Amino acid sequence: MATRQLLVLASLLASAACGGDRKMIEIGPPPARATTGALAGPLCSGQSCTCMTSPAEAGTPEDPGLKRFEIRLGPTPHELWATLPGRVLYKSAERPEVCFYVDLAPGEHPALLRASQDTGVSAAIAVSELGGKTRSAYATFRFACGSPGGVCSFEELDGKKAEYRGVRQGAHDPCGSTKVKQVVWDTGRSPDRLVPGELAMRFLLHVYKFQPDKPHGDPSCGAGEGRRRDEGTAEPEPEPEEAATPLADP
Repeated sequence: MATRQLLVLASLLASAACGGDRKMIEIGPPPARATTGALAGPLCSGQSCTCMTSPAEAGTPEDPGLKRFEIRLGPTPHELWATLPGRVLYKSAERPEVCFYVDLAPGEHPALLRASQDTGVSAAIAVSELGGKTRSAYATFRFACGSPGGVCSFEELDGKKAEYRGVRQGAHDPCGSTKVKQVVWDTGRSPDRLVPGELAMRFLLHVYKFQPDKPHGDPSCGAGEGRRRDEGTAEPEPEPEEAATPLADP
């Protein structure tokens, strides 16, 4: 009798583990299909912008206390949303790639990249700080999964986790003045349960007060200069050992 009960229990556990209709992660719906909030610079009109061919085209903020950033969504055939406090930046499925220009003050700015596609998502975002003095575009943060023409996989996301863990102190471009912290993501599953059908990636932009004085790619950046301190701003807390960890396992 005891043996039979054990067999029944084992069968029930196996059925529960294989339940195909169990929702692993709950992610809310994406924002409305619209760009809202202030855009900046001569390349923007209304709620859309033209992508720059050189940093000089994007101009500089009228307020010297602000810094200009390019946020590029795509290339991908899918819809994408990027959100910052007070702003939603939307890329439709009709346009493979779009750019937005925003001015940010020194401090911390939480950001979110959102993708939603039943058959699997393809997502990409590139955040570039535009140096007013150097006329250079700094590779502040880059993320792509399934882009341009594929579909994001859990294995590719695992590779991103390892990649971001290797970025020292969140300085993806050591020549710039912005660090990226707390890169984490949630994923849903497509109906076949093999790839993410939803992606919500969160990260924190830490914008420092000092102006970059070396162009992107200068080999001397970050070498032998010691840590620059942002006067009047508290030094950020040390990075945790694992800098990019999904909020929940898929």
